[in-house]
Amino acid sequence: MQQLKLIPKVDRVLEWEDVRRLLSEQPRELVLKAVRQVLDLLRAGARAGSLDDAAFAEKALCTAVSRELRLLTRPSLRRVINGSGIVIHTNLGRSILPEAARDALNTIAFSYSNLEFDLDEGVRGSRYSHVEALLCELTGAEAAIVVNNNAAAVLLTLSAMAAGREAVVSRGELVEIGGSFRIPEVMRLSGVTLREVGTTNRTHPKDYQNAVNENTAVFLKVHCSNFAVLGFTKEVTAEEMVELGKQAGVPVLADMGSGNLVDLSGKLPCPEPTVQDFVRAGVDVITFSGDKLLGGPQAGIIVGKKHFIEAMKKHQLLRALRMDKLTLASLEATLALYRDEIVAFKKVPTLRMLTASLPELTARARKIAGQLRRRTPDAVSYKLTDGFSQAGGGTLPLLNLPTMLIEVAVEGLSPNDIESRLRGMEIPVIGRISKNAFLLDPRTLQDDDLPDLAAALTALVG
Repeated sequence: MQQLKLIPKVDRVLEWEDVRRLLSEQPRELVLKAVRQVLDLLRAGARAGSLDDAAFAEKALCTAVSRELRLLTRPSLRRVINGSGIVIHTNLGRSILPEAARDALNTIAFSYSNLEFDLDEGVRGSRYSHVEALLCELTGAEAAIVVNNNAAAVLLTLSAMAAGREAVVSRGELVEIGGSFRIPEVMRLSGVTLREVGTTNRTHPKDYQNAVNENTAVFLKVHCSNFAVLGFTKEVTAEEMVELGKQAGVPVLADMGSGNLVDLSGKLPCPEPTVQDFVRAGVDVITFSGDKLLGGPQAGIIVGKKHFIEAMKKHQLLRALRMDKLTLASLEATLALYRDEIVAFKKVPTLRMLTASLPELTARARKIAGQLRRRTPDAVSYKLTDGFSQAGGGTLPLLNLPTMLIEVAVEGLSPNDIESRLRGMEIPVIGRISKNAFLLDPRTLQDDDLPDLAAALTALVG
């Protein structure tokens, strides 16, 4: 308890030269908060008898105050190194944008733009026009509109087309997406009555036919992009549903969830339909995400028949769901890459990472491990081991992508110690633990990550 007498008063600390320098750089209240938090920690340590007397010296206290101030002023939203092997990692921000989006953001964010100005006519324009023509070109749809995420896209579509009436959907397609958001709840919020047909594992065309009545507004098909039902199953295809809709005079909506604009056959071991497939099938309105397989920013994209889309553009809900200029700029830049599939697979990071081959990843793992060995102390060791990556983000649930993992070991630290300490670094490193080993997956490590990754691993020693 004698150490309590070593703790200086706040006013005295504020007079120290190093703290006065901090006061010249940061708001006084923030510095004051940092000083008080450091002194509170010293007080707790003194009572517990867990501190050396050196911790109460002026230099040590100033260092602690400076460190605390850095923590207080550090942005909450921070860059993270993703070594987990989950490509579309919802908790880590989903898709990484392509370089083309960076260029677009730098241009639009720091200057005025023609967001809602028709430069040809000199009158007010529509923000949605900047991506509509491009989406129609890529998908073959008659019209398009974008909102802030796919749940919003479904909400707007149902509100505009089926409010006060019924939407018929297969029981096996009543999905829940991340954060406990569920299709039935979105439908109720839209003012739509849910009419379930079929069973969890099997739904037939006759189920839709038998459900039609004078109050039927739409048939809704939900692509199960975040789970799979295997075994004794049956679903009504988009083509079958369109034919049923024509017979009953009922429009067909499709929520594709993750959204896909390229042919992935031959590149991934499991099939995934494209938006173009649904357009060609005659589906009236299709919704999908911009930040999953598409590899762009968070967005809800709606494409389909012109008269349905035009009604959505006039709906009052659109104002609450609209995109800002930065999302539009990055989405337009990303979509433009899809004009050439070869370019898209090369320059859209999500596609590039998902389709990386095992030989490519093995070579990359060897290269990264070699670079890390040269940059980190001998107490950190690396070896390669077989494993799997995942798509993530509620996308391609059955997909296990073969990869070559880097197993990291540090003398004196358990895999759990390594994981927690790397997660607490200035630039956090996220890996995974499997079979009592800490692992990094080269599939999701970026070239620019390596210097910071080496610095983080070096900081584990000592």
